[in-house]
Amino acid sequence: MACSAHMDMLDENIESFRGWESIVWHGFHLEDWRRHGVINRVAYFEVEILDPKSKAQLCYLDKVEPNATVAEIKTLLHKIYPKFYPSRQALKLHPEGKALSDDDVLEDLPVGTTATMFFQDLGPQLGWTMVFLAECLGPLFIYLLFYYRLPYIYMPEYDYTQSPLKVVKLACWCHSLHYIKRLVETIFIHRFSDGTLPLRTIMLLCLYYWGFASWQAYYINHPLYTPPSYGRLQIYSALAMFLVCEFGNLSVHLILNRISCNGSRPTEIPYPTKNPFTWLFFFVSCPNYTYEVGSWISFTVMTQCVPVGVFAFLGFIQMTIWARAKHKTYAQQFEDYPDLRTAIIPLFF
Repeated sequence: MACSAHMDMLDENIESFRGWESIVWHGFHLEDWRRHGVINRVAYFEVEILDPKSKAQLCYLDKVEPNATVAEIKTLLHKIYPKFYPSRQALKLHPEGKALSDDDVLEDLPVGTTATMFFQDLGPQLGWTMVFLAECLGPLFIYLLFYYRLPYIYMPEYDYTQSPLKVVKLACWCHSLHYIKRLVETIFIHRFSDGTLPLRTIMLLCLYYWGFASWQAYYINHPLYTPPSYGRLQIYSALAMFLVCEFGNLSVHLILNRISCNGSRPTEIPYPTKNPFTWLFFFVSCPNYTYEVGSWISFTVMTQCVPVGVFAFLGFIQMTIWARAKHKTYAQQFEDYPDLRTAIIPLFF
C-alpha cells in the first residue's frame, strides 16, 4: 500500500511538472520558478557584446548562467580578446550609458534571456599601489633637486649650494618626511581593492603632484626666499602642528588597516583607541583627511609660501568631497552610526 501511494504521488508530480512545462518561459524570473518548486534546472542566458560605434558584434556568449556577474562576463570576453584584460573593459547596456558594476548580476539586469551589451576599451590600466607609488616618489625626488640647487634651476653661481636659512632645511625635512611616510603606508599599511586607473588618468595625477612639488620647491629654495614674518615663533609652532598631524594621520591609517572590509566597503565602524591621536574619530568620519589637511596648512604657515597654500586649498576641496562621500556611506550602511560625527571638520561638516 505504501509503495502504491508513493507511485501515485510520483505520477501526480510528473503530471504537475508537464503542466508547468507547457507555460511559456518568457517573462518569468528564474527565482519565481524555484519558489514554486517546479524546476531546478538553470535557464541559461545568451550575451551579445557589440562595438558601440559600428554596432558590429565582437563576440557572442552562449549558455551564460543567470547568476553570472559582469566581472565573470568580462573574464569570458578576455579569453576571446586577450588584449582586453577585465580591468580594461567597460560594459554598458546603452552605448552612451553608465558602465555596469562588476558586481551586477546578469539575471538582475533589465534584459531578456538574450542580453545585448556594448564594449568600451578603457585603455591601459595600473593598480592603486602603483598609482600611489608614482604620486609619492615624484615629489620626493623633485623637491630634493631644488633643495640641492642643481644646475639650470637658478643662477649659475648658486649651483650645488644650499640656503643658510633654518626654515628651508626644516621645510625639506618636513616635505621628505611626509612623502616617505606615504610610501611606507602604501607598501605596508594601506589595503587596496582590485580596482585600477587608466594610464592617462595616472599621468594627470602625476602632473598635478609633481607640478605642485616643483612649484613649491622652486620658491622655498630660491636664493631670494625670505623667512616667515613672525620668525622662530611662527616656524616652530607650525612645525609642532605639522608633526602632530603627520603622526595623527599615521595612527588613523593603522586603525583603518585593522577593520574588516568586504572589498572596498567596511563591515564595521572604526572607533578611536587609547591613542589620543585617534580621538578625532569621536567627531569626524575621516580623521585621516582632517590630519592631512592640517599637515599642509601647517606647512603653509611654516614656509609662508603661496604655492603651498594653493596646494593645501585644492587638497582640502578634494578631500572634503571624498570625506562627505565616505560619511554618507557609513551613515547608510550602519544604523547605529554615531550622530555626533561629521565628514571632515569636527561639528561643522
